[in-house]
Amino acid sequence: MNHKLLFLSILLLVAFQATAGIVRMPDGYYSNPVIRGDVPDPSIIRIGETYYATGTSSEWAPLYPVFESKDLVNWTQVGSVFNEPPAWTSHSFWAPELFCADGKVYCYYTARRKSDGVSYIGVAVSDSPEKEFTDHGPVVQFGNESIDAFVFEAEGDRYITFKAYGLDKRPIEILCYRLSKDGLRVEGEPFALLRDDDRIGMEGQCVFFRDGWWYILYAARGCCGPRSDYEVRVARSRDFKGPYEYDPGNPIMRGGNEEFQACGHGTVVLSPEGRMFFMCHAYLAGDDFYLGRQPILVELEVTEDGWIRSTTGKYAPLTAKTPFPGTRQLPQDGFHDSFRGKELCQGWMWNYPYSKPDIRLRRGKLFLSGTPKEDIPAGKWRGTALCRRATVSAYSIETKVYARGEGQKGLTVYGDNSNYAFLAVEDGKVSLISNVRGVETVVYQVPCKAKSVKLRCEVDPLSSLRFFWKARGKWVEVPSDLSAAALIQWDRMFRPGLLNRGNTSEPAVFDYFKMVP
Repeated sequence: MNHKLLFLSILLLVAFQATAGIVRMPDGYYSNPVIRGDVPDPSIIRIGETYYATGTSSEWAPLYPVFESKDLVNWTQVGSVFNEPPAWTSHSFWAPELFCADGKVYCYYTARRKSDGVSYIGVAVSDSPEKEFTDHGPVVQFGNESIDAFVFEAEGDRYITFKAYGLDKRPIEILCYRLSKDGLRVEGEPFALLRDDDRIGMEGQCVFFRDGWWYILYAARGCCGPRSDYEVRVARSRDFKGPYEYDPGNPIMRGGNEEFQACGHGTVVLSPEGRMFFMCHAYLAGDDFYLGRQPILVELEVTEDGWIRSTTGKYAPLTAKTPFPGTRQLPQDGFHDSFRGKELCQGWMWNYPYSKPDIRLRRGKLFLSGTPKEDIPAGKWRGTALCRRATVSAYSIETKVYARGEGQKGLTVYGDNSNYAFLAVEDGKVSLISNVRGVETVVYQVPCKAKSVKLRCEVDPLSSLRFFWKARGKWVEVPSDLSAAALIQWDRMFRPGLLNRGNTSEPAVFDYFKMVP
């Protein structure tokens, strides 16, 4: 079999397995995304022979999940940058960027300032990506919005770049400050590297030096949502301060094919041998769009005329050869948590207001706190949603919940406090509750006096959510025409998981949780 036929066979195998919710690649090849699930704006670094990546967490905590890999294609979550939000921040936790210097790991991140709701760039420092970071507050406070930090070194100094003027009636610019030696303050005045004279969008930049040229990879066009047409572009200069010339072949990578809808916003990392690998996020095409912006990996090279290209071509690749020989990409087939550990396993996340809820694991059960009455404003509620990222587009989730105590507890497909579906056990009833754009509706309600109830939801983003419950005997299907697609936000996807809410601080008790493709 020739190489072209072999590659076609691999593509057909991946397409078939993707419909079954699994991807098992032959030795020597990997499938994108390499980190499955909604992790936008990825940043990647290498420390020794270990790679670390993080990405946007938006309105979910712990903030900025951290992943580890030895081979660039198999990734495991090992922690997060923050368990609690920094004191100066309120929400919109976007675009973290990792940087190593002087034996320390820095994270430059975007968040909204609590005092005025403006997005600025903060900085936090740790001894290791696997340890929680210590925050040092805002470092870039420029204009009406400063987002998408990227840090690099040039001529013995450290510099921070960022997107400016995105909310103003003028072209966006990629601006640059010199940083202080400790990396915690900016010095002098900012200068411009690039300007979006075409008014098509410019953000998510990455600056690096290669073979006598300074390159800026950046994202153009629309980042988010069903109409996203994000793409990767490049500019170059002999001097890091510019002026930069744009590649006449732009974009150098894009979606728009049968595999990917859009791609962009990422970071280049070098292998120990000096090969360039670019991790950015991408929306898959079709049903898998509803998994959100997922990190993909491509190898880059410098062409004979001094431009940057992907080794797999202009379109984001669904499959490619593994970076290192002997690597086998492991499948991600689902998730099951029996709650028998001492702590929650990595990958669980909770919703606004970010402070870690009271979570206890005891004798194979999860005790998940709600919100005390005195903490709930009049006419409001703040339930605790404990959720996970979906890694396949169609799947089922299931749990067993105990009916004791007040409040509503059960299974959820959750976008935010104003967009969710909730199959709940409460006060001798089983209820299906929907909230779309802040309008809450009790879709279904029946009596149930059982001490415990099993709940199940089948998720397919292009059809109605199907809910089931069982107290004894057979599963009972709940009549519903709720759509999971209606729960997505412009910048993130819904999460499946568990929810406890109501005017009570008493914990809900769950026996297990599983996701099955």
